[in-house]
Amino acid sequence: MTALLPPLRVCRGILKELRALKGPEYKQSLAYNYVIDQFRKNEVTGERYCRGQREALHASHTYLCLLTSSRQHMALHNIYHRKSEFGIEDAAAIVGLRMPTQPGGKGWEK
Repeated sequence: MTALLPPLRVCRGILKELRALKGPEYKQSLAYNYVIDQFRKNEVTGERYCRGQREALHASHTYLCLLTSSRQHMALHNIYHRKSEFGIEDAAAIVGLRMPTQPGGKGWEK
């Protein structure tokens, strides 16, 4: 299991992902208000330290991972998934390969 990030860093990461999804008006969304309320409700003060705060931090870390992974998945999906069929040369170029050429210049290669 990886180490948990500090709560402020997780909160900033979640808000960054919301900003990427919603655009500049992300602060007016219900998700923004919910995230801010949950982080304020579960912050640790000098008088209390409980298991619920660690559980909330773990849940927020998991949610940040979900948002980041979903954004990266959509970026990869947009790159590699097309509606039309690929030609052989196009498919090879997408993954960084070139089609072999006939040595000696038989006339059929480009």
